[in-house]
Amino acid sequence: MTDRLPHFDAAAATPEQKAVLDEILSGPRGNLNGPFLGWIHSPELAQHAQRLGAFCRYQTGLPLRLSELAILVTAARWQAQAEWYIHYPIALQAGVREEDAQALLRGKRPAFTDADDALIYAFASELYDAKRVSDATYAQTVERFGHTVTINLVALLGYYALVAMTLNVFDMRAQGQATLPFAE
Repeated sequence: MTDRLPHFDAAAATPEQKAVLDEILSGPRGNLNGPFLGWIHSPELAQHAQRLGAFCRYQTGLPLRLSELAILVTAARWQAQAEWYIHYPIALQAGVREEDAQALLRGKRPAFTDADDALIYAFASELYDAKRVSDATYAQTVERFGHTVTINLVALLGYYALVAMTLNVFDMRAQGQATLPFAE
């Protein structure tokens, strides 16, 4: 998968590593695709990160379509090959329009037809570009989703930026990935 990390042999895993692997495999993900085989070299980080990730992916209060859209925005901003490869089909299945995803892939602002999609994109883009969110976008997001979900959206964006950084630094690819969505 990568030559930047030592090969991980599950048969030689420490008890801490085995506990993390078991929790990931028995949870809603059910697989180790993504950053987990990188993080497993630091099992305490892996445990905290995978639990945060499970929350951010499945329990933010956002509909799955909007969570996956936020993940695609993040993957495109970081040009995270594996993150895009893994989440693109999930996003389409969750209802993200293919033309919107393709615009993100090309680094363009999609021509959204759904106001919620446009709001998630605006929030994420402002946060990534300006390192802040404008008062107007913040107020719209809180009005539409409430404070708790807005806080969870920030966490989702931060978590998937961590995933993207991990995948990029360690040059990790998704299981079965033969093509790269972003030029290198």
